Amino acid sequence: MSKEFINPEDTKLATLAQSTLKRSGANQAAALRDTTGRTYVAINISSPSLNLDALDAVFTVAMASQISGIEGVVVTGVKPEKIGAIVENSPLATVFYIDHDGEILAL
Repeated sequence: MSKEFINPEDTKLATLAQSTLKRSGANQAAALRDTTGRTYVAINISSPSLNLDALDAVFTVAMASQISGIEGVVVTGVKPEKIGAIVENSPLATVFYIDHDGEILAL
């Protein structure tokens, strides 16, 4: 584990995810960068009729914008249980989780 990213673009995603988590008060937030450099953010959704973790939510937002691929994703807050939609769409995408102590874990 580490407290720094190798790619500075992932540091930007981390900042977006962490600020979104703090601002929203959600349990989880994710930031995604597509292969053209555009970024998307989302939080987890939990209601009686819909439950999405932040990874699924940010994937949905990005796909609605008709992205052609995913370069990287950073998640913070509650650790995601699955990353399937991300890696199924873009097997080479990097997916990182930042825990409450600021440690970075590749998923």
